[in-house]
Amino acid sequence: MNQNSGRDLLHYEIMGANEGAPWLVFVHGAGGSIRTWKFQVEHFSKNFRLLLLDLRDHGYSKNMIPDYDAYDFEIIASDILKVIDKLNITKAHFMSLSVGSVILQKLDIMRPKLIDKLVMAGAIFDGSTFMHIFVHCGKLLTYILPFRLFYSLFSFIVLPRKNHRLSRYIFRRQSKRMTTVEYLKWVQLYKPFFKLIKKYVTRELPRPCLIVMGDQDHIFGKAARKFAAKQKNAVLSIIKGCGHVVSIESPKNFNQLASDFLENIDVPAEVKVDKPIPYKWKELRALGA
Repeated sequence: MNQNSGRDLLHYEIMGANEGAPWLVFVHGAGGSIRTWKFQVEHFSKNFRLLLLDLRDHGYSKNMIPDYDAYDFEIIASDILKVIDKLNITKAHFMSLSVGSVILQKLDIMRPKLIDKLVMAGAIFDGSTFMHIFVHCGKLLTYILPFRLFYSLFSFIVLPRKNHRLSRYIFRRQSKRMTTVEYLKWVQLYKPFFKLIKKYVTRELPRPCLIVMGDQDHIFGKAARKFAAKQKNAVLSIIKGCGHVVSIESPKNFNQLASDFLENIDVPAEVKVDKPIPYKWKELRALGA
């Protein structure tokens, strides 16, 4: 790779309230992009200064330098901190989705004074035997199946129901920006994954954290309940009738839960999924979803 042709800073966008408003930083999951948060931007931009990022190799964050043969969570977290430091952000709320929650766990360890409150949608806290089997089988399949076919299969495993269709569509479409080489670098995160998870879940959570899960999240839901039960600063809210990607499947509920939490309003332990989004496939494609 020609180092002179790359970019040393993640692609990011700033939206929302005036410069004096609290910062809210969004961290998407693997295969996503800034567009992952399409159903949150309008809601949160009223009261917060939003920082949305495309992680390395995702969205418009292409040809990042320095280049690496494989990634770990320190590399990914450091990319985010470079943007944070460039913008002179000293305190911010953070919101994550899926694997983004693991990235936030690394950020919380690396720069604890930076984070005010955490909101984690479809959070991952699992270092169980099942997750070891799940991750290693996934790694093996990446060398057997074409990347696109594997990603499609994986999306059905995590999001198997009819009401998860929109989430599957958005993530499969966004993942098309990634190349096979880029994807294989991200797969290497499985190596430090279990060590980081173990370190994070066994420590006392030093700040308020809202964890929003769907009751249909059959892979990650149990571990999230277990983590929240042990952490006095963690609040768990379950959206009934919802899968792993709660911010897309039930955006009205998720947005309200997160807003209330950030504004120190008590959130309920359970809510029912809101009405399906009246989306049209052509509109989603036009928006880059």
